[in-house]
Amino acid sequence: MTVPPAPSAYPPPWTPLAPPRSARGRRRAPVAALTAVLVTVLPVAGCGGGGTGGASPGGAPATTKSFDINPAPRERVRDGGTLRWGITEFPTQWNLNHVDGNLAEVKKVVDALMPAAFRSDEKAAATPNTDYVLDARVIATSPRQVVSYKLNPRARWSDGRPITWQDYEAQWKALRGRDLDYHVASTTGYQDIASVRRGDDDHEVLVTFANPFSEWQALFWPLYPKSANASPEAFNTGWLNRVPVTAGPFRFGSFDPTAKTVTLVRDEHWWGGRAKLDKIIYRSLATDALVGAFTNGELDVFDIGPSAPDYARARNARGAVIRQAAGPDFRHFTFNGESPALADPRVRQAVVLGLDRSAITRSDLQGLDWNTAPLNNHFFMNTQEGYQDNAGGLGKYDPAKAERLLDAAGWHRASPSRVKGGRELSVRFVIPSGLALSKTEAELTQAMLAKIGVKVAIQSVPSDDFFAKYIIPGNFDIAPFSYIGTPFPISSSYGTYADATRGPGGKVQWNANFGRSGSPEIDTAMRRASSDLNPERARAGANEADRLIWQKVNVLPLYQRPQNWGVKARLANIGAPGFYTLKYADIGFLR
Repeated sequence: MTVPPAPSAYPPPWTPLAPPRSARGRRRAPVAALTAVLVTVLPVAGCGGGGTGGASPGGAPATTKSFDINPAPRERVRDGGTLRWGITEFPTQWNLNHVDGNLAEVKKVVDALMPAAFRSDEKAAATPNTDYVLDARVIATSPRQVVSYKLNPRARWSDGRPITWQDYEAQWKALRGRDLDYHVASTTGYQDIASVRRGDDDHEVLVTFANPFSEWQALFWPLYPKSANASPEAFNTGWLNRVPVTAGPFRFGSFDPTAKTVTLVRDEHWWGGRAKLDKIIYRSLATDALVGAFTNGELDVFDIGPSAPDYARARNARGAVIRQAAGPDFRHFTFNGESPALADPRVRQAVVLGLDRSAITRSDLQGLDWNTAPLNNHFFMNTQEGYQDNAGGLGKYDPAKAERLLDAAGWHRASPSRVKGGRELSVRFVIPSGLALSKTEAELTQAMLAKIGVKVAIQSVPSDDFFAKYIIPGNFDIAPFSYIGTPFPISSSYGTYADATRGPGGKVQWNANFGRSGSPEIDTAMRRASSDLNPERARAGANEADRLIWQKVNVLPLYQRPQNWGVKARLANIGAPGFYTLKYADIGFLR
């Protein structure tokens, strides 16, 4: 979770991996398609090993897998082949640390190309990613926290330059938040660093924190070259419609805007285990077209999302299997706190009380063999240690109380809708086209809110435009999507709920906070959680922040989202990852 996207977070950012969870990180994009990435802060417990786990705090099914990727040793995976991977957006921004690039679909590509200081197992335990970092540890806590990273001296960028401490320093300076011309997705963690400097040689990085930061493993994940962070212009535009430098088992091959494909090819200069696949071709299709392409044999893998019809069709596809796992991902509605109709928190709270989340959840998850308990926490999933219900009265469907709140806010009944100052109370529910799940959610919302006098206008927009032209610029009132999380629930989520900052000329900047509501109190609680080295106190701080976020009604959680992937049965080391970090060099077809 935040998460973290999760976007995904995971995430970095609950990531836009996410998230996030999660995103965004927290952390986050619409389900089965655009899912914001989140990067999370607190280490969390998964649901067990690669098999099944026991009962969870939120009542998730006992049979839930922590990951489902058909793991196989490299010697069982044949050399060669092309993997055709379905995605739901053809992104333009390929800097995952940029607010516009912090998307799950970007992360799926970037993870094959860029360094990550750490990787996570299925239980959310983070360890150094030895392709890039041989060792990383806290070497001092007083007077300040100092972390030493021992870099792999074999690691190089595709332009031939070695990966050194200077890349880490440049990323810190870009993401720490001092220069608001850098349009960053999140400053979490980076803003707590006092310095990044050279250690014994160019391959040791010494990171000194001004404030304690318990989830330091969430940083530099991914890492971009110093050229990408050298200036605001390089950061904001240098990766628009281009991937100039890589350092992974694959390198960038080509874009095809007409076919909406992104092609990666094996990097023969990669110093790690040679990639099994020759190519990965990511193909962007409308959400409702993905399952058809999969069942027709045009795709080898895609994220189904919580769509029962697509789940059933993919399950019956020839030579295919469904891989399902619990992860740090959650479905939600985001409320735009700057929208004229929803600027009053009482109106947002009334809308929440007028929504039967249990009914929406049951509708979304019907036919998926998944737990339908509503999610009542913004940071922790039902399956994570630290989860508690902080929704209070807003967690219950109460249309009568919703009507009283609207009356108190000055919106009076003028059958069938409410009016104030001659203006009708109407909200735009923006959804990505082609996603049946979102359409159903919108229609249910429309019917439910009509009962309390709130008119809902459903606006379907092209999937490719959903984030870039609607969510990120705030051109919506309510929107449904998912946050894809990471093993770090707070750091990736921080950007999703952080209060606004002031940019050049005093302009308000919300960065990854798409709900555009926050408070200093929420920020303080989140920072307390992320800086406390005691896990119990850190979780308590996160739950304190969660209670405040519920009252703001920024993000309305619906449920922990099942990770449902349609995968060709002969594929190994890919599927529903949960907290597990996929090893792209090991993905391939079984011998």
